[in-house]
Amino acid sequence: MDETEFAALAERALERIEASLEESGVDADIELKAGGVMEIEYADGSKMVINRHVAAREIWVAAPAGGFHFRWDGGAWRDTRDGTELFAALSKLASAQSGQPVRLRP
Repeated sequence: MDETEFAALAERALERIEASLEESGVDADIELKAGGVMEIEYADGSKMVINRHVAAREIWVAAPAGGFHFRWDGGAWRDTRDGTELFAALSKLASAQSGQPVRLRP
């Protein structure tokens, strides 16, 4: 995948993450910044950062639970370590961080 294809796929994923978080009703402030960086601040002040990493062609997630890298497999963004799908992983992370059940949909 070239840089243009990656940028388009990653941008769509970030937009969908933002919309899905808003639809979930989670108590968090979500800010999508220029350059493909999303900052999520939860009610308790904790943060999660999701960004696209162009050089690696991955979406990176930084959360109190750790750092995670997701790579496009042709059909979904998958964790490079265990294969978990991005939205499933974010649902688990957001639920743990917010203290409320969160289910994000791709």
